[in-house]
Amino acid sequence: MPVQSPQQSAVTAEASVVGRDGEIERILRCVTRDPGTPQTLLVLGEEGIGRTALLRRVRELAAGQCVSVLSTEGWAGDPRDARACLQQLLAPLTPDVTAALPEASRQVLSAVLHGAGRPDEDALRTALTALLDRLAAARPLLVCVDDADLCDRATVGALFAAVRQLAGRPLTVLLAARRENALPALPPGAEILTLGPLDDASAAALLDRQPVPPTGRHRLDVLTEAEGNPLALAELGRAVPGPTGTARRAPAEPAFGVRLDALPAGTRRALLYAAAAGPGETMAAVMTALSTGELAVWAPAEAAGLVSVTEDRLVFRHPLARSAAYARHPAGERQRAHRDLARVAVLPEARARHLAAATVGADANVAAALEASAWRRGDAVQAARALEQAARLSPRRTDQARRLAEALTAARAVGDPGWVRDLYGRLLQDSAGPEAVCTAAAALASVLCHESAQREAFEVLAAASEHCARVGPPLALDLVALAADVAAQSGLPEHRTALPLLLDRARRSTAPEPRQPAGPPGPAAAPGTREAEPGTAARPGSRGPEGSWDEGRSTDGDGGPETAGWAEPADAAAGRGAAGTLHRLDAPGAWRAVEALVAVVVRPETATGVLRGLNRPGRTPLGGKDAPAGPVARYADEADLDLGQARLDDDRLRAARAFGLRGRSVLGLVDTLLAVGRFTEARTVLQHAMTEAAVLRLPRLRADLETQALTLRALRDTQPAGTVLTPSVWRAVPLDENRATHARLLRARGLAAMARGDWDDGWRQLRGLFTADGSPLHPFLAPRSIAELAVTAQRTGRPAEALPILDRVRADQGDRPSTRMTLLLHHASAVLGPDEEAEEHFRLALVNHAANRWPWECAHVRLNYAHWLRRCRRTLEARGQLTTVLETAERLGAGPLAAAAGRELRASGAAPAPRTDGPLAELTAQQRQIVQLVASGLSNREIGERLFLSPRTVGSHLYKVYPKLGISSRHQLRDLVQGR
Repeated sequence: MPVQSPQQSAVTAEASVVGRDGEIERILRCVTRDPGTPQTLLVLGEEGIGRTALLRRVRELAAGQCVSVLSTEGWAGDPRDARACLQQLLAPLTPDVTAALPEASRQVLSAVLHGAGRPDEDALRTALTALLDRLAAARPLLVCVDDADLCDRATVGALFAAVRQLAGRPLTVLLAARRENALPALPPGAEILTLGPLDDASAAALLDRQPVPPTGRHRLDVLTEAEGNPLALAELGRAVPGPTGTARRAPAEPAFGVRLDALPAGTRRALLYAAAAGPGETMAAVMTALSTGELAVWAPAEAAGLVSVTEDRLVFRHPLARSAAYARHPAGERQRAHRDLARVAVLPEARARHLAAATVGADANVAAALEASAWRRGDAVQAARALEQAARLSPRRTDQARRLAEALTAARAVGDPGWVRDLYGRLLQDSAGPEAVCTAAAALASVLCHESAQREAFEVLAAASEHCARVGPPLALDLVALAADVAAQSGLPEHRTALPLLLDRARRSTAPEPRQPAGPPGPAAAPGTREAEPGTAARPGSRGPEGSWDEGRSTDGDGGPETAGWAEPADAAAGRGAAGTLHRLDAPGAWRAVEALVAVVVRPETATGVLRGLNRPGRTPLGGKDAPAGPVARYADEADLDLGQARLDDDRLRAARAFGLRGRSVLGLVDTLLAVGRFTEARTVLQHAMTEAAVLRLPRLRADLETQALTLRALRDTQPAGTVLTPSVWRAVPLDENRATHARLLRARGLAAMARGDWDDGWRQLRGLFTADGSPLHPFLAPRSIAELAVTAQRTGRPAEALPILDRVRADQGDRPSTRMTLLLHHASAVLGPDEEAEEHFRLALVNHAANRWPWECAHVRLNYAHWLRRCRRTLEARGQLTTVLETAERLGAGPLAAAAGRELRASGAAPAPRTDGPLAELTAQQRQIVQLVASGLSNREIGERLFLSPRTVGSHLYKVYPKLGISSRHQLRDLVQGR
């Protein structure tokens, strides 16, 4: 039969299947008959999960590898037709293929193909086996059967019989189905691959590929409701308003609609209530709203495969089933369902949500209920939704503007640029007061910073700071703290110069550290400042004595009570506390925290003194007991203090789904984790943060996180892959105004080059961290690479070029640099300075035990010290240093460092100490880790995702591992590991 050529099978990246790389790799290993892979693979998945797209992609890739492909699919139109699937399978065959078959087999296949009678099943199995044997003898053969559970059992049974008889042939049978129980018994050795929902990042990428993708809050709603199902993403994405506000058509759900229409009226009504209640609602609440206690009402829906009832929960088995169950009822019935659910709701936020869904037009009481319960669960996404809806239902323009500002602040905490820009435009359209302008400016500047536009973000904040005298201190401080973050990210001298001016403007707002009545969350604090103590949070809308919003209790036009001056309920305060830094900057010490942040951003070298001043005797430590402001501790290289605060903030913000705020602190957290050698924890934080940044489409944050992932690979992988960066992300990031990103990128590339032994490239990358006159590209990040720059300079014969840079960094750090900078400066001086002074600098770098908080950098000093000792023919002393380096590298999982120490040990005449861990003794730490993951059944791509390696690098490691272990396949490797 004709085989599609690689050129014909080539498809564009846009046509590839999103989020299924691991599954495709596993299937292709079966197609190419890798040792230990099954000959029959069944792919299971629910409706719309992507089985057909996956099989189509596998067929294209297989054809490109010169694999013969036969394919067919079942359908529910005429299940009695026992020949349809087999006819489709045989249709592409040319006469010369069947001509070589036995006469009996040719006649059977010809009869099937032309519909001439129904052959005997045994004869059909014999004929199909002979055909597949003939095809597989020429080249590898793949047989694909989509919707196999809808195919006739005779065809599927004949395929399974052929697999049993052709075990030695390069034949792979790939089936896709919804249910396994509809198929004949699988052949021995067959495996099942279950397709689950797409991960969050892949779901977002697929949604954004739609012809007119949703934006803002609607986009997040679709991602939540679709639950990672590709069909649901496409259909629900069509049902939300487009960018111009025009409504799209309702989602097409014919399959679910037919099943729903066939149900009894009582069951359809019950499903409406269940869909309106939302995920997580108890069965008891739904049935109370229905005014029935009969569980039999759900039985028809369970039998139709629409829902499942477990304990006290009812779960829709498909996202589109829930959507259809709700949308197929008239608006009046949906309104009544929400009213009934509100009547029985126990939680205030659930009651407010149902009342809002049942309300047409403005309603002051419902708006007040939404506002009062918005932050009860400490969830930024839910709070922003509730506050936006409260603004829509508010009869008074002042209350509408206030609630819209609160919604904008919550959306800023979420971090979705489309949502923020939508609320930003609506707020400024409704209100032009100074508080509205400052709130809007802070939200817009936050997303601009995350997107990469630092110059525009700073200009927005500088313009808004002119209103500081007319707003309260929390909002004024928020503008300054955010401007400090922007200046730290941009690294531009003009931004650092302008920061003190913005701080002076903020001081005009009122006396520092005011105490105000309690209320819901407002502008978020800078990461690292602590949440307000009880009773100190500012009331909504009351941001200062000159604020434009009412301070006392107000009354709407209908005479009902409004909540502009209401005291926050205890349960709302408790819910807000769970969100960590989702609060106003009016906690005790907030002024000192922001002043300290400005001081260290303007002059990073003063951080140690600033931190000491913050916690001097007689002053309350910022953030509570013994916990200084996190960012200041980071600038002062106080890793323990920094990590304590940063971890707490990161956990709280992650639980609150507040990546807009978390994005301001997570990069510093990862930088510190990498610096102190906590690589596993750094990888975990990176994985979640990269997913969030991808979902929210924040290119600058994604770029920074990619550089940190590259740094992690360079520190851990003995053969770091080339730079793996997303082109579309980096095209959106101007490095000239994102110097922090640029500095991280240059260091990551420099470390990767050093790990490869490419000292020239390492020098080129690290030299870019400093200008021609030695000025740092970024005032905080660049100096912390001075030791690595010195090592590459020494290895490439450029110490004279690096010495002026070292002198400039030393001068900038002043008389009392941090412990870490002291270590790095002595390390660089030992490498670049006169040989007779080298040992003194090496010893001074290591003499302070506090420097052990940076184990990788200490081990790097010892490695170069040992190299110097060996050159001085002091090999015994060198071996002692190298043994410590090797132990540290093994403990950290730092592959390149361990490899370098091993080379130096061998050069000094002593091999590394032999291992006693069995057959894996000769492997490096990372090779042993890869071996264990392979033995657990993971693919190269899945291993790469866990270890931040490329699949090619994982394969390269395995290529070296197999000869060491005396094996040649994954199957043998698994047996070897399991037999230890």
